[in-house]
Amino acid sequence: MPNPQTKSGVLPMVRGKTQLRRIENATSRQVTFSKRRNGLLKKAFELSVLCDAEMALIIFSARGKLYEFATSSMQEILERYRGHAKESTSSNDIEHDVQPCSFEAANVVKKMEHLESSIWKILGEKLESCSLEELHELEGKLEKGLCNMRRKKYQLIEVQLPQLQEKENRLAKEENALLREKGT
Repeated sequence: MPNPQTKSGVLPMVRGKTQLRRIENATSRQVTFSKRRNGLLKKAFELSVLCDAEMALIIFSARGKLYEFATSSMQEILERYRGHAKESTSSNDIEHDVQPCSFEAANVVKKMEHLESSIWKILGEKLESCSLEELHELEGKLEKGLCNMRRKKYQLIEVQLPQLQEKENRLAKEENALLREKGT
């Protein structure tokens, strides 16, 4: 029976099983995305060169940025894929129809989560995952929004002030008229 120990007598370190779940920290998530995206693109290139495989890889980041790799024209590969997809059976056609919908639904859910996160941040809540740069950016947006609100408020005041002064004058005249009537 082979001994699992190395020549030094120490057992080799084995990496534990990593639980796959969304990374909560935005900075860590972005770093991981960049590293894994680059690794995936490198593997796609290596597979195409080593095995003479024609391939295309499309990646959309959480913010909607496009990353792609194709061994030839992306358009040609996609047309070839569509041609193969049309040849599939009717049950596969249903799956092909459902896949874009579920992909679109997942994108909508991600966008909703992003918008919800933005709302919380605007309200000054759940800021733990924000970097200093993100907080400065958020502060600038809030200050700009506050300036816009103040400008609109002053515009409304400028419109309403003459109307209120006119109303005040009218009421004063009416009150004076009533007082004159009572005095006579």
